[in-house]
Amino acid sequence: MSDTASAGQPLLVADAHLLREGGQDRATVDVAVGILINAEQEFLLTSRPSGKVYEGYWEFPGGKLEAGETVAQALSRELEEELGLKIEDVHLWRQQLVDYPHALVRLNFCKVHSWQGHLEMREGQQFAWQNLPVEVVPVLPGTVPVLAWLAEERSFVGATHQASAQSGFTEV
Repeated sequence: MSDTASAGQPLLVADAHLLREGGQDRATVDVAVGILINAEQEFLLTSRPSGKVYEGYWEFPGGKLEAGETVAQALSRELEEELGLKIEDVHLWRQQLVDYPHALVRLNFCKVHSWQGHLEMREGQQFAWQNLPVEVVPVLPGTVPVLAWLAEERSFVGATHQASAQSGFTEV
């Protein structure tokens, strides 16, 4: 997929007023992201841990792909490391390119309906099972498109989350 628009989605530019680290020619970082959906059709959001970029923002869990890993392998590894869960049947759902000030990130979203284990917040993060509209704030810019996609699938009409004055994004 091209870096300008993954799967027909516009490029999201987070905090467009801030300088981009690495300039125009920086490499794209691939990230595997899990949309964990429980039996009640709630989805899991976790807060970004202390010391990380966008600390305290809410997102779907996941992490960077390591050299040679597939999206499914990276997501399995990350969710076990961060949450103590062993996931099953990982399938790529959608992709979104997000231009954050610190990195150009291709988010590879996967829906996950089955897993083993109990949630353990191994990085000191918080978790919340959510429905639309999401009640936790602030929401990481890369999470916003997923909420819109879920709203479309669920025929949900209205705001999917509370907008945050702390961070914004624009579509290009």
